[in-house]
Amino acid sequence: MSTTASGLDHPTAARTPVSSFTRFIDRWIFVLMAVWFIAVTLTAFIPSALEKIAAVEAGMRPPFPMMLHAHAVLMGAFLVLLLVQALLVATGRQQNHQKLGLAGMVLVPAIVVVGCLLVPVIHYEVWGMLQAVPPEAQAGLQQVMVFVRNIMLLQIQVGILFAIYIGIALYLRKFDPGMHKRLIFLAVALPLPAAFDRIAWLPHTLPETPLSSLLYILLAVAPMFIWDLLRTRKVHQAYSLWLAGFLPSSVLIYLLWNTDWWQATAAWLVGL
Repeated sequence: MSTTASGLDHPTAARTPVSSFTRFIDRWIFVLMAVWFIAVTLTAFIPSALEKIAAVEAGMRPPFPMMLHAHAVLMGAFLVLLLVQALLVATGRQQNHQKLGLAGMVLVPAIVVVGCLLVPVIHYEVWGMLQAVPPEAQAGLQQVMVFVRNIMLLQIQVGILFAIYIGIALYLRKFDPGMHKRLIFLAVALPLPAAFDRIAWLPHTLPETPLSSLLYILLAVAPMFIWDLLRTRKVHQAYSLWLAGFLPSSVLIYLLWNTDWWQATAAWLVGL
């Protein structure tokens, strides 16, 4: 995660007089986006984690698998890195930003690998619980297993697109800083439904359909997209590139959700 440009990279901004408010948003929009992502994550995961810890202590669920702890630490570290990197650029410390960007090149592969390993771990955890309860109590856990297999569709989408867009962003960090920083944020938005889905007071379509999860990704990137659109009166090419992967994969997820074929395929993929 490194770049050579500040928040101001709109071609019209250099030629047109702008207000102090506009200059402020131009400089701080990516810092504000990082804060927004972190706020959503904390709002979701702090109550959820406390609830699950209480359930573990009460013996109502097994302890968290180590892979889940690793995933949480890596994603948390990446969000903090995202905020620090945005702050460094906004305050004109590009050299520090570029040096710290090396950490992103280490974190991204680790996040992808741990995320891939976590998928079967969760499946086997639910499967183990299913085998341990009496037959009359299995119906509820069977529904949980169906949901876990459906969620795997979203996890595959995140794993593939996150790696692709972060990879492109890192490659372009010296050649196209505007594309670089937008693709970073667009990639990080992809796993945010894991947070949005845990916020109970938000409307949800789960477990019946993944529609709300997919729409919340668009909500996550909306502030950055709207500001770009207002400033340039056109859609930045980063959004077009991102949508080229996000929209077709989202349609496929919607079509496969809850189908017998996918349930059997998901079980086969994790070896169950």
